[in-house]
Amino acid sequence: MRRNIEHVGWGQLSYEIRGIVAVAHDLQKLGVTITWENIGDPIEKGEKIPDWIKEIVRDLVSDDKTYGYVATEGVRESREFLAKQVNLRDGYKITADDIVFYNGLGDAVAKIFGFLRREARVIGPSPAYSTHSSAEAAHSGYEHLTYNLDPNNNWMPDLEDLENKVKYNDSIAGLLFINPDNPTGAVYPRKVLEKIVDIARRYDIFVICDEIYAHIVFNGAKTCHLSEVIGEVPGMALRGISKEYPWPGGRCGWIEVFNQDKSPAFKKYIKCLLNAKMLEVCSTSLPQYSIPKVIGDPRYLEHLEHRKRMFEARANEAFEIINSYDYIHVTRPHGAFYMAVLFDENILTDHQSLPLENPKIRAYIENKVKDVAVDKRFVYYLLGATGICVVPLTGFCCKRNGFRVTLLETNNEKRIDTWHRIGRAVKEYVESAG
Repeated sequence: MRRNIEHVGWGQLSYEIRGIVAVAHDLQKLGVTITWENIGDPIEKGEKIPDWIKEIVRDLVSDDKTYGYVATEGVRESREFLAKQVNLRDGYKITADDIVFYNGLGDAVAKIFGFLRREARVIGPSPAYSTHSSAEAAHSGYEHLTYNLDPNNNWMPDLEDLENKVKYNDSIAGLLFINPDNPTGAVYPRKVLEKIVDIARRYDIFVICDEIYAHIVFNGAKTCHLSEVIGEVPGMALRGISKEYPWPGGRCGWIEVFNQDKSPAFKKYIKCLLNAKMLEVCSTSLPQYSIPKVIGDPRYLEHLEHRKRMFEARANEAFEIINSYDYIHVTRPHGAFYMAVLFDENILTDHQSLPLENPKIRAYIENKVKDVAVDKRFVYYLLGATGICVVPLTGFCCKRNGFRVTLLETNNEKRIDTWHRIGRAVKEYVESAG
């Protein structure tokens, strides 16, 4: 073409969580039965939606208004309801006008980074969640800027590393964290959140907190929402229903904006996000209408408690089983429904393998593992030999070797068997090099 039409940051758009699916599908065609441990979809793994939530949605489907456009910012009734929920806490108070709905948080993240000035960078955690890290890197055209999460300290942020990077890189305009965290399952205590916000305050940058798992906290962990510690720092919390109802296919998320009035530049930026949303008219209406009815139902709190207990039991089960095997270890998760499995230091090489009796599968995997990270090499061999589909930790903008699994499998026997199969495969793989 007479002009180069490539986006400067297109090469940064990677999503290992979905990328591994193409490999799994190829192996399915070769006869491999896949155990999906790559993506956080509770429905895919067998979780059933409570009947009372389905009844609410069925009633809404019968209402003609749920088939029409709504306000660009979202259904007014739902935004007012959510603002009241925020204002029940001690902290920053918002109005319905501080809330904007999106077609899932993926849509929100694309807008948040896509309409940020290119020279303005947002630093995020490592391991990172791919949607955030890829979107931020793509908007800038450079690799995502990260600060370290420490596995030896329950995956807490290395605050010294974070502050030094903010202090000595004046292109950083924003600070991102995920609480509870994906992929580690870490939950940040209030004092940690206060220190993160204080760094933002002292260096005059804004804060983004992904709170999609805010109501999935267990194992005695205590945390709080960003609104409770934000003070006068500009920022936004990212929320949604995909992991809570759960309704991931509803594609319904929203941002809660804090302290627009404290920074003219931040206020203009939020106005830009709203104008960009206006070009789409609005987000999908039906799930928005469900929010006051579902979250406002007295049965919802018990629904959340039931799911917390369920994920707590699975997290502890996985923690005990995985840590019983050599060469790998995990930190006990305290939130969300993921677990980051780390290999022991310097245990992986590019000469290890698992037996693959089918010559077509062996040829496929051997071709795939050329010039890949050593943990990704293991993930490919694990997939070919066992059908278990996990995500390499280096796919999360991370230099540590490991992989992420979910806590979503509802079949107890299958779930426990999967942990043991992984543990046995790790042992065989590591020891295969002699």
